[in-house]
Amino acid sequence: MLSAALFGVIGSSALVLGGILGSYWHPPRWVTGVLLAFASGTLISALAFELFPDAVELAGVAPSAGGLFVGAATFVVINAWLDSRVAAGAGDPGEVAAPERAAESLAGAEAKQTEKLEHAADGTRPGGPSGSAVGFALLAAVTLDGVPENTALGVSLLANAEAGITAGSIALLFAIFASNFPEALVGAVAMRAADRSPGFAIGIWSAAALLLTAAVIVGYGLLSGVDETALGFALAFAGGAVLASLADTLMPEAFERGRPASALATAVGFLISFVLAEGL
Repeated sequence: MLSAALFGVIGSSALVLGGILGSYWHPPRWVTGVLLAFASGTLISALAFELFPDAVELAGVAPSAGGLFVGAATFVVINAWLDSRVAAGAGDPGEVAAPERAAESLAGAEAKQTEKLEHAADGTRPGGPSGSAVGFALLAAVTLDGVPENTALGVSLLANAEAGITAGSIALLFAIFASNFPEALVGAVAMRAADRSPGFAIGIWSAAALLLTAAVIVGYGLLSGVDETALGFALAFAGGAVLASLADTLMPEAFERGRPASALATAVGFLISFVLAEGL
């Protein structure tokens, strides 16, 4: 349990660091795109060489495949629901006093996380979202991909409990840290653009860090003592959610922001995570 708590704190500390940096610095779009692309590469490698292989070893191919698809579907359903809640709170795009491109993107479930942050954080904008429901939906939206990642880290530590802290677990921790940092950085920049104070942005991301640290501990403690098939299914479920978050959030934003360097950054992230996973 101590190792799970330690890994949770290390991985989630990137949210606090990114929140602090984004509260006082507005990086160029290409910088955040490259960081997101690098994070995508690390997560792809961790999923391919740590999460899913461990799941198959524990539960077999069929249960792991089922867990993968159930996890991906769960992420898609919840994320679409959260998008629709934030979009509904934003009101009709024709009535929102906001830039045309941002208003149109908020009209449906395709709203990007950074745009959700800009609009949901600004409760004073006419026709904009307000109330605790939208604020909660916002916080859930920006941490949704982090919960399965951190839960997977806890499950991974549990699955390898007899071997202790393995190279694969370290690679997954590195991947989570690398993905948390740019997400918090971009999120804090968006909050500051909506005239929120640095303290507000840092507080939100610190709260998210506590949530994701708890996810690691829950992933480790809740599944302690279950049989290998259930453990493998849980690991595959978390992997499916991570894969969905990559396809739905991280990689599209990395591609939009970081071209043309995003492809190379993804490759670098993949290679570093692979080297760590293999203990080379």
